[in-house]
Amino acid sequence: MIQSLIDRYKRLRTERFLAQTYQYSYAFVGMGQHSLTNLYPVLHYLGVPLKYICVTSERKARLIERKFPYVKVTTSLDDILTDETVKGVFVSASPAAHFSIASCILQGGKSLFVEKPPCQSLQELDALIDLQRLYGIPEHRSPTRGLSPVAMVGLQKRYAPAVQILQRRLRKEHLISYDLHYLTGAYPEGNAPLDLFIHPLDLVCFLFGKPEIQVCQQVAPACYILMLRHSHIVGTLELSTSYTWTSAEESFKVCTSKGIYRLSQMELLTFEPKLSSIIGIPYEKIYRHNKTIEYLYARNNSIPQPINNQIYSQGFFHELQVFAGAVEGGSNGIVTSLEAVRSVYEIIAGIEGWGADNHPQSS
Repeated sequence: MIQSLIDRYKRLRTERFLAQTYQYSYAFVGMGQHSLTNLYPVLHYLGVPLKYICVTSERKARLIERKFPYVKVTTSLDDILTDETVKGVFVSASPAAHFSIASCILQGGKSLFVEKPPCQSLQELDALIDLQRLYGIPEHRSPTRGLSPVAMVGLQKRYAPAVQILQRRLRKEHLISYDLHYLTGAYPEGNAPLDLFIHPLDLVCFLFGKPEIQVCQQVAPACYILMLRHSHIVGTLELSTSYTWTSAEESFKVCTSKGIYRLSQMELLTFEPKLSSIIGIPYEKIYRHNKTIEYLYARNNSIPQPINNQIYSQGFFHELQVFAGAVEGGSNGIVTSLEAVRSVYEIIAGIEGWGADNHPQSS
């Protein structure tokens, strides 16, 4: 009896996965290390039908043709834009090229997934938002294109399971303060605030809403100490490339009236409740007690299943699944629209506007 129930559960689980198919074709622009490591494996696992891979290098195109003979390889974005069967385009190229590529895709009326950063400035982001509004409305689309397109930015931490759990919990809490540390090694190949610090800044915007910069101190190249004030909470952030990639750290602590939440590397989320007080005297100072920690999320490193993979715990799996589902006309669970990340670009612009005296420079 028990074995038959187990077999039935396993069969239904497999059939449910196999039933998740996609009717439209997709294209991918770019093939760097990030794409190969984090994005292509998810698309392959989900069975998202990639029709094109677009790169700028003829040599890389020939290598891709040998490696992936079932995909059309092109060095021309026009091949994708003129193909009516392609409904969604994934863009993960050089960050400096994202804006121009994304602009073309939006003008072509196709759904867009663009890795962070989608552009290099707040002005360019506003331009992309305007393009989506102009070319995404039904009257600007041919009847053969069907559903109105969607646009999504690849800020995967919003889709991470630990962050989703934390967000639900914090909605019910009286918030006090938070402390975030995002520490890496040197980053000479790009713009650290846009390429790296955009992640923690987006996380606090997602959880607490649009902030104002209270303090900004640049203590070293690509090393900032910030104090941000949101509507219901104040937080401090250390964003730095002065540490090491070998032991890069991403730690987040939120203090509420009921206790303390701790999130480490997107893989471990805990809650430590506060004890009550007696006429203002902390209970823990009167009676001895055992420390209690509630584990809200922890990645299982011992079982090789998709949900225990870092690609899943970091949010890459769910964000790509959400995008493809929205393109196909399913539930639109996109939480990283172009408009949604505008607050992040405002913070980055604000950081760049702070002068050496730690006061905003006049425009």
